Amino acid sequence: MRIALRIIGTWLIGLALVLLVIDGTKSLAANALVMTSLGDIWTQIHAQSLVSVREFFESRFFANLLGQALDVLLPYHAFAVIGVPGVVLALLGRKPRRERFLRTEEI
Repeated sequence: MRIALRIIGTWLIGLALVLLVIDGTKSLAANALVMTSLGDIWTQIHAQSLVSVREFFESRFFANLLGQALDVLLPYHAFAVIGVPGVVLALLGRKPRRERFLRTEEI
């Protein structure tokens, strides 16, 4: 299970870095800071899937909550929305750290 968390986390971090590089190149070209939102990226890639996700959320039990959560996430920067869960999953998938205490003579 840990390996799956680490792999998914690493892929999400990699995708976030790609999105950050894209924003960086857009910023250099525009001579100003440009940050692309998740909604803009999603619309550019496949707008119909965004409509499908909204329709799917409307048919669920917590439709209002799911719709509001989606509306909250879409205006945020795409690299942050994807990178933060990637870091969390990568940290959850690491090996537990075992503390080793040394005697003062062994230092």
